[in-house]
Amino acid sequence: MILRNLSTDEEIAHYIQSAYTFTKRLKGLMFTDELNSGYGLHILPCQSVHTHFMRYPIDVVYCNKSLYVIDIDENLPPGKFGKRRKGAHSVLELPTGTVAHSTLQIGHQLELR
Repeated sequence: MILRNLSTDEEIAHYIQSAYTFTKRLKGLMFTDELNSGYGLHILPCQSVHTHFMRYPIDVVYCNKSLYVIDIDENLPPGKFGKRRKGAHSVLELPTGTVAHSTLQIGHQLELR
């Protein structure tokens, strides 16, 4: 899937994998070596994440049911828990720097296609 910011008509990532089953949500990005630029993981349903058993930091984007951004964690380091976000319905895990190098911000609407 492609991740677009509908609020700015910007492509955020060109290859988003889905984690919509219990097993895929449980595994997430654990035990992976890196997350390349332009790639990411959409976890649904999800209100919080962790980076245990990961070797690299990530940017985390929390979205409501309509894919509006309700919060962002930039550069969440390995071995940490993200806070539970009330109102979050899904999460996008992206390479560190994705948020900083884009126009993405709270209140923007995203699209996955």
